[in-house]
Amino acid sequence: MFSRDTVTLIAGPCAIESREQIFEAARRVSELGISILRGGAFKPRTSPYSFQGLGEEGLDLLCEAAATYGLKTITEATDIDVLPLIHERCDIIQVGARNMDNYSLLKRIGALTADSKKWVMLKRGPAATIEEFLLAAEYILSSGNPNVLLCERGIRTFETATRYTLDLNAIPVLKRLSTLPVCVDVSHGTGHADMLIPMSRAAIAAGVDAVMVEAHPNPKKALCDGHQSLNLDHLGDWVEECRRFAALLGKELR
Repeated sequence: MFSRDTVTLIAGPCAIESREQIFEAARRVSELGISILRGGAFKPRTSPYSFQGLGEEGLDLLCEAAATYGLKTITEATDIDVLPLIHERCDIIQVGARNMDNYSLLKRIGALTADSKKWVMLKRGPAATIEEFLLAAEYILSSGNPNVLLCERGIRTFETATRYTLDLNAIPVLKRLSTLPVCVDVSHGTGHADMLIPMSRAAIAAGVDAVMVEAHPNPKKALCDGHQSLNLDHLGDWVEECRRFAALLGKELR
């Protein structure tokens, strides 16, 4: 699913809000040749009063929309309780930045996927060093699943102009220290929709294997992270720019 000869694109809304929303996103994603649909069903939020996702209903909608349009799915396993359900239903299990050092969850994911060998996307914690990031991945790898996708999603620094500081240095460093594929989440790494295309270009130029972006039919009305989501009408521009920069490195989009 991920290789050093291709750039895999992942797109979809931060959170699944309704049937209409996720089906529209899935349709656009499919039309543009993107193979993986993202969407949060269970949403850990900083504020307990923020939208927390639709839960299992959202997972049902994600899987139904993906099946309708022939897409693979990725969603976050927020805790041990929902992990078996996500493992059963989704193609890729995402471990969010908040859970990078939740070693009980990582060990459980490693044990659960040891036979299925399902891909696990592990996001870097906002204050994690590269060494800590790679050691977190070892909790999954040491259980017998080699299919871990490392995701750089920005680190917390003194800078306030962006949501996080997208650490593009991490891409060549991770590739030097590990054989695991590397993804960049440009939406969380920047927090600004107008930065998603330029930072995707930069990530591809640095040698990334996958790029993930949040996209929504109407970002201004999104219940979660609309400010860092591409309008679906602009998703094609993102794909074409990613294709152009991948071609410069002799890679194809997947």
